[in-house]
Amino acid sequence: MGPVEHIDALRREGALLAEVADEVGIHAPVPTCPNWTIRDLLWHTGTVHRWARTIVEQRRTEEPAETEMARIAGPIPDDALLVEWYRESHAQLVRTLSNAPPDLACWQFLNAASPLEFWTRRQAHETAIHRVDAESARGDEISPVGEQFASDGIDELVKGFHSRKKSRVRSATNRILRLRATDEPIGRDWYLHISPEPLATTHAPYGTVDCTLSGPVELIYLALWNRCRVDDLTVDGDATLVKLWQETSAVTW
Repeated sequence: MGPVEHIDALRREGALLAEVADEVGIHAPVPTCPNWTIRDLLWHTGTVHRWARTIVEQRRTEEPAETEMARIAGPIPDDALLVEWYRESHAQLVRTLSNAPPDLACWQFLNAASPLEFWTRRQAHETAIHRVDAESARGDEISPVGEQFASDGIDELVKGFHSRKKSRVRSATNRILRLRATDEPIGRDWYLHISPEPLATTHAPYGTVDCTLSGPVELIYLALWNRCRVDDLTVDGDATLVKLWQETSAVTW
């Protein structure tokens, strides 16, 4: 997937998030984000949209200081206006990324082929996961994200976020967690090499696999973000590796 596809996904996911927020109301609790309501979810995601837009639009070469966040987010809107505030935050980000040049130069915090590819991908997946959070408040089935998008999101998570030194997915001994997407016609494997060092991921095996987590790629994507039950997937081997992931994989910037 490239910037065009990621912007399309961002546009779709943000619209769904706002639609669900309108439906369930801003005071509905969000089961996938304990202690949050839809109000918290909208405020967080809209603020992240405005933060990303500021970096891209102003061609920032460094991360904005924490002291700038209140100014970037703007005043907290009244509850009655919060969904529309989110819609506008989302629309501004989509416009900024759509108008950004391919050779955009600005700060990014994960490896990517270009800043534009990084920011379109990151905001697409940020929004998709929080749309899933919003739908969890509705209590029914989660809308699909699509197999290609889910596979792309797994790549971003395991090869991007968890290849960094700040990732807490570590083991005192070398262990391998295999992710096996069973979707037809062609499945895909990720081999997560968990050790005292930052996570290394390959698509071909080397070494003995300690545990395999298998199922549809969309469910693996959601499970890795702790947005669905592992019980919905198949675990073969040492299940403590899956528990290790669940307990240590929460992402911070």
